[in-house]
Parts: sequence; C-alpha cells; structure tokens
Amino acid sequence: MAQYATEALILSVRNWGEADKMVNFFSKEFGKIAAVAYGCRRPRSPLAGGMQVFSHLQLQVMGGNSLDTIKQCETKQAFKQLRENLDCMAYAAFLTEVVNEVCPERHPEPHIYDLLLNAFQLFSKRNPRLVALAAGYRILEYTGYQPNYEQCVVCGKHIATDSFFSLSKGGIVCEACKELPQISFSLKMRDFINQLLALNWEEPQSFSVSGAVLMQVEKLLIDYLHFILEKPLKSLEFIQQLAELPKVHT
Repeated sequence: MAQYATEALILSVRNWGEADKMVNFFSKEFGKIAAVAYGCRRPRSPLAGGMQVFSHLQLQVMGGNSLDTIKQCETKQAFKQLRENLDCMAYAAFLTEVVNEVCPERHPEPHIYDLLLNAFQLFSKRNPRLVALAAGYRILEYTGYQPNYEQCVVCGKHIATDSFFSLSKGGIVCEACKELPQISFSLKMRDFINQLLALNWEEPQSFSVSGAVLMQVEKLLIDYLHFILEKPLKSLEFIQQLAELPKVHT
C-alpha cells in the first residue's frame, strides 16, 4: 500500500501488544484514521514522544488493508497542558470523543480539523468549559446535525418568543406543535448559542452568560448528542467527577 504524509491531531491512544499503540488520529487531508504505531512504547522509539493524545503532528503513514501504520512523526505542538491540567484534559477529551463519534472513517473534514486545532490552542487561554461548548455546537453545524433555532421544525413558523426544543425533530417547536416530554428553550438560550456559533476562533471575543443559561445550553448539547449517537459520551463521567471534587483555594 502507498505511503502518505499528513498533518494530524491524535484523538485517542491505547496500548496494543507488548510495545505498540493503537492510535486514532484526525488527518486534515484524509479524516479520521485508525493506525498502529509499532514499537512506540519502547524508550528509544522515535515515535515514543509523539504518540500522546491531543498531540499535533506531521505524520508519515503506510496505508494498509484494515489498519494503517505510523512510520514517522514530527511534533508540531505537544499541547502538554491538555494532559496536565484536569479541566483542560476533561473538555479536550469531550471534544475528541464527539469528533470520534460523529465523523466517519476516512472522510476529510478540514473545517472540523481546523476547529479542533483552534480549540486545543484556546483551552489553556480561556474557560475550557466555554471553549468545548462553542466547539461542540459548531461541530453540529459542520456535520449536518445542526438544529434549527429560528423556525418551528413542524409548522415552519418563525418563533420570536420562548419556545420548546424537540430532540427527535432537531430543533425548536412552537406552543401549538410542542410534544411531550418537552424541553424549554428560551430566547436567552438562543442568543447564547448564536454567540457561541459566531465565535471568532482567531480572536475570540469576550461575553458573559448567567450560570442558569450556561447549564441549560450545555445540557441541551449533551442531550442532543446522546439522542443522535444513541448512547452517552464516556468523557462526561470524567467531567462530572471533576465537578464533584472539592475546590482548593490558594
């Protein structure tokens, strides 16, 4: 099989065999790919330093019938803070899991690649919870799962008041078309989601949001992802565990 070069972000890594690793990486040119890094767990392996989750790499990869093989890597950005800071790690893991779940194998998604790279760069500079939330909603836009926040998805009526959200129909519904069980969807929620979707990732603007609206918009994203994936995200358990840890004040 042909060898190819690609820029990539490491989505997940697990030990495989005695000295190898199974790697899921997200290639800018080729999309999501599963590959083996043979011998990379040996201390002198030239691959040892690069095969870390969240790393930004330049790879040389040999194509295979079922799995590709990583032959060489050059680290462009290590993003060590994403592995050392628990909050950054948790929300970065959330984003990589979302990408892993919604993106098909070997399907180029350059907009999602750039978004994920921008998010990795922002996690240590801005509130990682907000960064992950903004990126999560933007990923829905890029993958065709984007909900409708302006018109009732049943009757098409433009909605300018507080309304309801239908997970099954993928958007807001008016009073007349609401279904049970119903999810309340306020204008404040819509305004905040639109702010997240309009975020300038190169020069992100500052904005404020109430804790109540933040939690509602966050829960809506999680519930919607659960619905379209038909399973919960494992990374949410880690985020929940962090939320329950006692805060240390210095």
